[in-house]
Amino acid sequence: MGPMGQHGMMGPMGQQGMMGQMGQGMMGPMGQPGTTGIVPPSVTSGSPMTQTGAVIQAPPSQQFEQSYVENILRLNLGKTGTFYMTYENNSQWNAKIFTGVIEAAGRDHIIISERSTGKRIILLTINLDYITFDEPLTYQYPGVIGNPPTTR
Repeated sequence: MGPMGQHGMMGPMGQQGMMGQMGQGMMGPMGQPGTTGIVPPSVTSGSPMTQTGAVIQAPPSQQFEQSYVENILRLNLGKTGTFYMTYENNSQWNAKIFTGVIEAAGRDHIIISERSTGKRIILLTINLDYITFDEPLTYQYPGVIGNPPTTR
């Protein structure tokens, strides 16, 4: 094999061309040469993959939502909580406490409403220290079905 490669040819700037390497004689979908029509598998977010690119599908009974504060709060919408927040480098109020009914929770925020005023407040979870509740919580840890029994 010479300096030009098996099917290549030198271009004007010394780059090797790809003439003849685009699947000679093979026709893909819609008659386009060089395509094989391979469709990658459908992959759900977070699915593990092997080094060859094969997707490892977990059985449906083993696909659990991970335990994050946002998911715990979503399981407890409508419950009243006390939210302890810290705001660094704030000279007016470094720490603040909010009490309200959980209306929604996202990856980076919590929306509560104050019962007395009806005011809605968006709290950023980056400032959240902890939350207390005066009632039992609904909690599902990945791999555990239902709430574990409480002992008091």
